[in-house]
Amino acid sequence: MAETLATAGGVDIAGITKRYGDATAVDDLTLQIRQGEFLSLLGPSGCGKTTTLRMIAGFEHPDEGDIRISGRSVLGEPPYKREVNTVFQAYALFPHMTVAENVAYGLQQRRTPKAEIRTRVAEALDLVQMRHLADRRPTQLSGGQQQRIALSRALVNRPAVLLLDEPLGALDRQLREEMQLELKLLQSRLGITFVFVTHDQGEALSMSDRIAIMRHGVVEQIADPDTIYSRPASAYVAAFVGQQNFFTGPVAEGGTAVETPEGLIRGATADLAGVARGQAAVRPEFVRIAAEQDAASTAPVNSVRGTLLGVAHLGETMQYLVRVGDDTSLIARRPTPEAPSLTVGDAVLCSWEAANVLLFPADDAAADGGYVAPPA
Repeated sequence: MAETLATAGGVDIAGITKRYGDATAVDDLTLQIRQGEFLSLLGPSGCGKTTTLRMIAGFEHPDEGDIRISGRSVLGEPPYKREVNTVFQAYALFPHMTVAENVAYGLQQRRTPKAEIRTRVAEALDLVQMRHLADRRPTQLSGGQQQRIALSRALVNRPAVLLLDEPLGALDRQLREEMQLELKLLQSRLGITFVFVTHDQGEALSMSDRIAIMRHGVVEQIADPDTIYSRPASAYVAAFVGQQNFFTGPVAEGGTAVETPEGLIRGATADLAGVARGQAAVRPEFVRIAAEQDAASTAPVNSVRGTLLGVAHLGETMQYLVRVGDDTSLIARRPTPEAPSLTVGDAVLCSWEAANVLLFPADDAAADGGYVAPPA
């Protein structure tokens, strides 16, 4: 069947599994990547995200399942026969070639006419605003400039899908943030499907149309960034994306609360009805903090008393680390203009609204997912 506009650049992953000996890197994974979207595969090392990307690219082949790109199965096809190009963290530019020669290399291998090569190289360099450096060699460029050349080299082949394997990992923080914005603007302008692999939640949240959170070779949740952050499907996702304060204990009040050593933690809905033990999670930005002597005589629902262990200035926010039990600590984060003036050692009261509490069944998912407030 002829390829249609609706399928061009779409990727359909159907039940793929990849094993390395006794280890299963990707386990019966099914995922549909829409044409023209920016999808990030996010997760810790060993979750299967890079293996998935390499199977789409053709550098690895699944033991089971099928991969279709633009409506066509690519099983068994080498990378150069697929409508994809890959940008790696290691830019792999040829040091003896100029910028223009690096970008033209793939077209030359395909025996593209010279006049067309010149036109397409100029267009690809214009996309990343690097035509004025066409005659330089990679060693004469900064890391950010080299990253742009790697992107230009991939884009010059006009792929239906661009695969990016942690391409910003070697850049410093400021340049990485600048490149995040440029990548998203470039993708929006070109309309090419981008599949981006990262372990950096900030990168995924800032650029993606959708994020697929991976765990043990499967997708734990796939959704837009707001849903992933505000309505995580599991404690694993809640812990991995952003930070959470977790409280664990028996479920109470018909599934709307968790009884913890720090007190009763209530949520707004009966998410734990029928569950024996649960976890209550609240993000640091939802936690109010005040000196205990300044707090109301009657503590509000969802409040804990503790001792301030540390204060960190994060620029736009102030972060407070509070000991709230013998072996538990809590993080509160307030906008700098409204942050209270507190001193290490102060007795403090922390509180939050039930609407900002997430409730999950108790298991080891939070510890496996990412940040959990450390013992004091």
